[in-house]
Formats: sequence, structure tokens, C-alpha cells
Amino acid sequence: MAVAGCTKCIKYMLFFFNFIFWLAGGVILGVALWLRHDSQTSSLLILQFEGQQAPSTFYISVYILIAVGAVMMLVGFLGCYGAIQESQCLLGTFFFFLVILFACEVAGAIWGFMNKDTISKELINFYDSAYIKALDVSGSPSKDSAIKVLDVFHNTLNCCGKKDNTMLFHQVSITLCPKKSPDLFEYQSCHDKLVELFSEKLYLIGLAALVVAVIMIFEMIFTMVLCCGIRNSPGVY
Repeated sequence: MAVAGCTKCIKYMLFFFNFIFWLAGGVILGVALWLRHDSQTSSLLILQFEGQQAPSTFYISVYILIAVGAVMMLVGFLGCYGAIQESQCLLGTFFFFLVILFACEVAGAIWGFMNKDTISKELINFYDSAYIKALDVSGSPSKDSAIKVLDVFHNTLNCCGKKDNTMLFHQVSITLCPKKSPDLFEYQSCHDKLVELFSEKLYLIGLAALVVAVIMIFEMIFTMVLCCGIRNSPGVY
């Protein structure tokens, strides 16, 4: 028998929040795919120097986000269908996956907070290793590849050098900086640019996670109330 009264209102509210949850999953999936194929990050993270690939920690978080978005769309559909059908089995399955997703999101948020500076630091170290080789006056065989790596960083981020550039770098900056200008004051430090680039993207990921967490909390509450209403309705076995 169909639920009635206040429980019926809860049913449609749960459907509404599940629909929002499904849409949020689609948005997160779209944002994750955009982050994966963003021209700035892609240009930097495909670089190789001395046989080593640029650190790809950022891509790990993006792949997790893609998986979360896809699962959210599936779970959101399951919740919508379960709410309309007033099925305790479907709603129970939905609630189980919702709790798992929420736990994974909390764990991911803790990991992200503890490692929020790791991504930029790894790329800064990668940039510095190429920076040192590019200024090598001994004619190192990897000097040309180091200059190419710096060139990608400088043109992608419109930056040049580090915070504490050496006198040698000042002398060769005309060949390394994007506008071929010897005036380093025209450019922001590549260290600062890298921190800024990934801070913005991690902030976007964090904001999306916060919105989803709030929706999840409401959904868990409404699901429990609706399941209790279905169980207590006459004719429900």
C-alpha cells in the first residue's frame, strides 16, 4: 500500500534530493574530466626529464573524482527509483551505498587535507631539477632537454625562474623567459604559479565534495524516515 500523509511528503523530498544528487554526480564527473584534460595541467604532467615522468599525484585524485561522479549518478538513479516505487529493498541498498560513499568522501577529504601541498611541491621539485640542469655550464648532455622542460613551464604558466634566482639565471633569462625579456620583474615566480594553479583546482574539488556531503546527509535522514514510514504502513509485509 502506498504511503500517505507526512511520509508521502518525505517520499517526494527524497526523490527531489536524489535527483539533485544524480545531477551533482554528473557535474562532478564533468568537472573531473575537465580537470583531467585541462590544457595547463596536461601540458605540465606529461613532461619527462632524465627518464622520469612529471609527478602525477594530481591525476590520482582526478581519477578518484571520476569514479565518484559515475557511482553517484548510478546511486542517485537507484534512490530515485526506490523512492518512487516505495521499495524497502531498493532504499536499503541505496542507503548502504550512500553510507559507503560518505565514508569514502570523509576519508578522501582527510587525505586531501593532509596532502594538499604535496602536488605543488612535487612539481616544484621537478621544475627545480630541470632548472639546475639548464644552468649547468659544464655542458651536461641533459641540458637541452632541461631547457625544453623549463620552456614548457614558462610558456604554460607565463612565469620565469624561482624566487631566489641566481646571477647566472639572470644572464640567460633572455633565452628562457616566455617574452625573451631579460627583466625578470615582468614575471611571477614559477613556484608561486604552481602553488596557485593547483590550489585553485583543489579548492574546486573541495567545494564540490562539501556540497555533495551536505546532500548525502539530508538523503540519509530522509531515507531512514521513509523506510520507517513504509514499514509502519498498513499492508506492508
